Amino acid sequence: MTSLNDIRSGFLDYFNRNGHTIVPSSPLVPRNDPTLLFTNAGMVQFKNVFTGVEKRDYVRAVTSQKCVRAGGKHNDLDNVGYTARHHTFFEMLGNFSFGDYFKERAIPLAWELLTRDFGLPKDKLLVTVYHDDDEAADLWRKVAGLPDSRIIRIATADNFWSMGATGPCGPCSEIFYDHGPSIAGGPPGSPDEDGDRFIEIWNLVFMQYEQIDAERREALPRPSIDTGMGLERIGAVLQGKHDNYDTDLMRALIEASAHATGVDPDGRGRIHHRVVADHLRSSAFLLADGVTPSNEGRGYVLRRIMRRAMR
Repeated sequence: MTSLNDIRSGFLDYFNRNGHTIVPSSPLVPRNDPTLLFTNAGMVQFKNVFTGVEKRDYVRAVTSQKCVRAGGKHNDLDNVGYTARHHTFFEMLGNFSFGDYFKERAIPLAWELLTRDFGLPKDKLLVTVYHDDDEAADLWRKVAGLPDSRIIRIATADNFWSMGATGPCGPCSEIFYDHGPSIAGGPPGSPDEDGDRFIEIWNLVFMQYEQIDAERREALPRPSIDTGMGLERIGAVLQGKHDNYDTDLMRALIEASAHATGVDPDGRGRIHHRVVADHLRSSAFLLADGVTPSNEGRGYVLRRIMRRAMR
């Protein structure tokens, strides 16, 4: 079995071999964006690099970023425990290009990692592209040999990524894993897309614009790449699981909760153990990054997380 630690290391090492600088995770409290409650994506620490405000001594980066989605636009708190894939805390694996390479390199790098290094069957993968992104669709045909039936064009915001109301944005291409016909659900863009058969595992964002306000969008100084892959999601796929909470890391926390409480982890207390496992992670990392329980802002969110874990 491939552990989540091994997957993280494999991802970082692969991109490091391909000329990317390994950059440490930034704190969960954003240093450079007062509009964000918590760091919720790998690109947050690079926002000013994408917009040209800040320069780094590297043009390619790879990270495993600590993320919390428990407030603001991205809030998964109330879903935790009831679904197979929602978390308040998770790690986002990502590779980044700051004006160095674009789609022509990002797509081959992703495909090679998934199919060669991670060993995923090619016939289990399909992709989406923004509806008018012919370049990305052509690259998927050329690089991966995907037929048009497995390159799905999406015209909605699902395939146009934005950080928020303002900031860097651009069309994206999402890679999905097909768990097979024994699981209910249809492919992305279909009426049954909310089922669990087809699971998004990686989002490649082709960062081309900066959203200035609701009416104005400007081209970035140089087209760039921002990708994000949830460690827990790819871990479930590589460990042959259909549920993030059955991966080695989450299962260890659930077993610890069951041992401490004496409640069967797979019986009536199943949801509660999942809540405890997830909320322990987010609480521990938020506390480590200097957030303390309070009645407002980040501290209030932490207090809600801790209270929900103790119910």
